Amino acid sequence: MSKQTSVKELPACPVETTLTLIGDKWKVLILRDLLPGTKRFGELKKSIGSVSQKVLTAQLRDMEENGLVSRKVYAEVPPRVEYSLTDLGKSLKPILDALWNWGEEYMASLK
Repeated sequence: MSKQTSVKELPACPVETTLTLIGDKWKVLILRDLLPGTKRFGELKKSIGSVSQKVLTAQLRDMEENGLVSRKVYAEVPPRVEYSLTDLGKSLKPILDALWNWGEEYMASLK
């Protein structure tokens, strides 16, 4: 999605709506890494791992356009940009917690 999703464009199913907004692997990891607090771009890239700079930038822009992430630019040289979750983004915490718990249970069942 290159622009903010309007209500008319959203799927009728709430699960599909949620997946439309966060259903990308990188978006979920961005959310995970921003839950504890604000991070700079380089910190996010390092904590996420193998994501390219181009993809991370695109995902952050998309999440910002959809109201999940806030971007703050400081007028410094070199420029400093920080990302944090909006209240809407923070409201996804129970979903991420459920994913975490399910993943732990699944890994434990394989042992």
